[in-house]
Amino acid sequence: MESKTESGPPSWTSEELAAIEDEDVLNKMLDNATEFEERRMIRAALRELLKKKREKREQERGSRQQELRQQGLNKGGGGGRGTVNQQLSSNRPAAQPSPSASAPLSTTAGSKASPVAAAARPAAAPNTKNVKQMLLDWCRAKTEPYEGVDIQNFSSSWADGIAFCALVHRFFPDAFEYSTLNPYKPRENFQLAFSTAE
Repeated sequence: MESKTESGPPSWTSEELAAIEDEDVLNKMLDNATEFEERRMIRAALRELLKKKREKREQERGSRQQELRQQGLNKGGGGGRGTVNQQLSSNRPAAQPSPSASAPLSTTAGSKASPVAAAARPAAAPNTKNVKQMLLDWCRAKTEPYEGVDIQNFSSSWADGIAFCALVHRFFPDAFEYSTLNPYKPRENFQLAFSTAE
């Protein structure tokens, strides 16, 4: 990456990428990256960030459960079950926003992405509908040049296996001959796509 002479996205070191703690920033960087090695490094940083977030959530959940157990033991048997349920429901809403609220603050700690992170903060976490639409758009873009593929949804558009084969063929063009696929043999199409993707 250091030998890069053309103008384009900046070269990042794995340490700089690891310092970015905003998933949206890394996703935008991944969208803008064009070189394989750079995309690989950004994907690795994304995986590590998601792993850290998951571990943090699990740790917080464990400590909340332990705290509730202790409170339940200290109060004794009288109405303890109802009290614990009330505490669970009152603790969850307060505890869920804190991980997302603390993540943007640490992003501005001098990483290269801090201006982008500041702009990305109001969006918070993407909702499921947006993520599904983005994934659908990506699939459409990757399979656009393929004949017989019209991806409109995540159900009927994939039913004959042709769209999945086109997606796999896009990344492994020498693995099989796309033009020989038969839309009336979905089982064979899916078997071919899965075996090729493995």
